[in-house]
Order: sequence, then C-alpha cells, then structure tokens
Amino acid sequence: MLDLRFVVDNRARVEEGLGARGHVLSEAEAGVWTQDTERRALIVRVEELRHRQKVCGEEIARKGKAKEDSTALKAEMKGVADEIKALEASLEEVEARLKDVLLTLPNLPDASVPVGRDEKANVEVRKVGEPRRFAFTPKPHWDLGPELGIVDFERAARMSGSRFAVLWDDGARLERALIQLMLELQGGRGYREIIPPYIVTAETLTGTGQLPKFEGDLFKTRAGERDVYLIPTAEVPLTNLHREEILDAGALPLKYVAFTPCFRSEAGSYGKDVRGLIRQHQFHKVELVKLTTPETSMAELEGMVADAEEVLKRLELPYRVVLLCTGDMGFSSAKTYDIEVWLPGQDAYREISSCSNCGDFQARRAVLRYRPDAKGKPRFVHTLNGSGLAVGRTLVAVLENYQQEDGSVIIPTALRPYMGGRERIVKRA
Repeated sequence: MLDLRFVVDNRARVEEGLGARGHVLSEAEAGVWTQDTERRALIVRVEELRHRQKVCGEEIARKGKAKEDSTALKAEMKGVADEIKALEASLEEVEARLKDVLLTLPNLPDASVPVGRDEKANVEVRKVGEPRRFAFTPKPHWDLGPELGIVDFERAARMSGSRFAVLWDDGARLERALIQLMLELQGGRGYREIIPPYIVTAETLTGTGQLPKFEGDLFKTRAGERDVYLIPTAEVPLTNLHREEILDAGALPLKYVAFTPCFRSEAGSYGKDVRGLIRQHQFHKVELVKLTTPETSMAELEGMVADAEEVLKRLELPYRVVLLCTGDMGFSSAKTYDIEVWLPGQDAYREISSCSNCGDFQARRAVLRYRPDAKGKPRFVHTLNGSGLAVGRTLVAVLENYQQEDGSVIIPTALRPYMGGRERIVKRA
C-alpha cells in the first residue's frame, strides 16, 4: 500500500508513476486528494473542539469552586461533545474510504525500471548458456511426457478438469528430485526452510496485495464459519510470518525458503498456455522471501536473482535474465527481474522465475516493521520475493532440453543423487 502522506504531497509523481504502469485512475482513486483535504479539515475541526472542551472544562471547574453558575457552559459542552462524536464518525468513514482506495493502487515503479506498456519494452540483462543444437526436431513436453508414460493429462482432466496433470513414476520422482535440489541449494545459501500453512485468511492475502483486487484469481473455500483461501504462492504466508511485529535491525535480512503447492484459478488467462504444464491450476514451487532494510533491498534483489539462477546453472540449462518494464510488472512490485529458461520444444524462452523488490508496499499492508536502534522509531521493512524455482516449469525444461532422439531423457548430473544414481528416463516397459 502506498503511503497516504506521500501520495498527497507528491501528486504529480504518483500520477506519473501509475501512468507509466498503464494504470488509469478510477473516479474513486482520483478522489484521494479531495478526500484527504476533507480528512484534514475534519481533524482540524475536531482538535479545535477538543481544545474548546479543555478550556471550558477548566472554566467549569473554576466556577464550581467559586460557586458560580456554569449551566450555559455545560450546555455548550454537551453540544460540543455531540459535534465531536459526529465528526469522528465522519472522519472514520473518510479514512476507511481512503484506505479502500489505497488498497486498489499498485506500487510505484523504481526509477531504474524501464518505462513501457508491455513485455516488448522489457530489457534483456544477460544470457547464460547456449541452446543445444538438435540433430532431430525436439518435441514439446506435452508430447514427450505422455509418450514416456510419466505425464498424464487425460486422467487428470477426468478427475479435476482442464489444467491439471498426473505425474507417474519417473515424472513424480523427477519433480521430487528437483524440489530436494532447490531446497538444499538455498538452505546452503542462507535461507531458513519453512513449511507454512497452505490455507490463509483474507487479511493475510491483503498483506501481500492479492486482495482485494485479485480475488478472482484465487481459490476460496470455507473453514467453519469463515472464508479462507488456498495460497497462490508461498510468498503469501512467508511474507506474513512477522505481521504486526517489530523486528530487530540486527536480525535483518531475514531469508526464508519454502516448497509448497500453489493454487491459481488463472482467471482471464484462458486460451493462453492451455497445453502442457506451463499454466496449471495446481503446481509446485520453491519460493524465496527476504525481509530487509530500505538501504539494502536493491542489493538483496540482485542476490536473490543470483540464488535463483544458481539452480539453472546446476542443471546446465540455458536461460536469460530480463528486467521488466513498468507496464509488465506485478501489482506489488517496485522492480522485477524475470528469469526465462530456453525450451527447445517451443523454440522460445519462457519464464521460470520472477524476483521482485516490493519496497515497503507490502510492509505497510501487513504492518511489518523493524527498529533501526534501541531508541529509534520503527520503520517499515522492504519485502522481496522470488521463485527458486517453479518446479513444474523446471521439469518441463529438463524434459525438453535433455530429450534424446530415441525418446528417452538424460537426467542432469545434479539430479542423479536424488534419482538413485540413474542417468536416463526411458519409457516404462
């Protein structure tokens, strides 16, 4: 959530930043500045009346001691008290409206983010590894997996509908091997492993920016008498671990890693990536989250990107890093790098990780603060999140990049310890 004072005091900068993201202010959002003027006027009037109460209270007390009549003053104070009550109710309504509006505004892009409307304006930062040259036409994973008998879309569709998959035998084991590699790698790079809840409250999702704006993208259910949601990413519970806490500056940065299933309705994306494992309603992901100080957050973002890249380096998969433009970033992000892996079966680089610095945007929503020193005033932390990596998409990359002409798939060297030392996946007899 944006800081109201900053929004009010920097209207031109806010409108420019939102415009760069392609966000057109609604009538309610454009009313922030008028609403804040009303809010400030109400505060001034309430303070004036409270001052009047104090002065008259002292006068009533003096008159009482002097046995003088204070009936008129008491009647005035009754009117003042009633007016204060009415003004405070109005102030509460205005502040609630302002908060509701602020919850709909996306984060402002960092000055280092390129301005552009869509992915065409994204900037390639670096390319690592050369795509393999095949002596045959490489197949996409949606053909490879079923032919090997390790990916089953038809049975999943009968059970759950479209955009689900069943992984059999070596498919399931390969996914588990990837998860183990990712968790052990990031644990060795200083991340603390967490198993968080997979069901969270609306308040938790509001803290990271999924609510109220993106409820249609979520799976909602009931737990007793309350509405709860399946997590769309482990970013949600990990970022909220310290909600409403004040952290010690000496403990920062906090670095967390978690493997979880993720659940997304993918509302509005129908017709896109309908084949295969790229865009599923249920998928696995290893997520990285950092909580740090404003002064170090951009350096920590670069470090997080390097942490995610290391997985692809260990798997010897070609990839590139792309800096997203203003119009292509997520709602809560101030700066985002996408890591895109090469998929020969699709003859394209596809996103496998997205690493973002959200600044204090999520911290304001979740009330995540730290104290710079023992006597210092609490400040909001900066939150960062990134995939380390999306497991299903990594499995896709392994299948497509390591496929052989006979239909088998070579197991990357880094995964063999988790695959019983085996070197190849072949069709089950």
